[in-house]
Amino acid sequence: MDYIQVDIIGLSTSPSSGGAYALVLGEVDGNRRLPIIIGAFEAQAIALELEKIQPPRPLTHDLLRDLFESIDADITDIVIDDLREGTFFAKIRYVVNGKENQLDARPSDAVALAVRTDAPIFVVPPVLDEAGIPADDEDEPMARAVEEREDEDEPRQPRTRMEKMQDQLDKAIESEDYERAAQLRDEIERIKSEN
Repeated sequence: MDYIQVDIIGLSTSPSSGGAYALVLGEVDGNRRLPIIIGAFEAQAIALELEKIQPPRPLTHDLLRDLFESIDADITDIVIDDLREGTFFAKIRYVVNGKENQLDARPSDAVALAVRTDAPIFVVPPVLDEAGIPADDEDEPMARAVEEREDEDEPRQPRTRMEKMQDQLDKAIESEDYERAAQLRDEIERIKSEN
């Protein structure tokens, strides 16, 4: 199976999230974003490494990196390979003594390790197809809105709940509220599966 490479776009939170953060991964050769809800500790571990801030003592992910190094294991990549009931699953793939191995991990821990080892991050296509959110270019929404207004010769019919939710999803993406976008995406998918 071909994997889709992603990079870290950012971390975001909202006051109503109860301490949770959204880790936002962006498709390297595409325009989709993959928001993953993670805990505050994991978000801090990722942010510290991205900002190159060294804590006075090793964090858990630093310890894990040091353990891999001490046994001469090379982390080859991180793969987010499953999504079940709203929970993402990942694998840390590594080579030790010429033998390929993998460890099951939470995506947040795997990504925190990836930033410490410069390991590439991949997502399997079915996960990105299901949970990815297209990111519009900044100019595209305005151009699309102008075209729609020019094409409207007849009055607009009342909008469905699904259309309203899709508009809310577009606005959440535009304002980079990825946690809200993920919730809306999941609700839209639930409604589609019921119909």
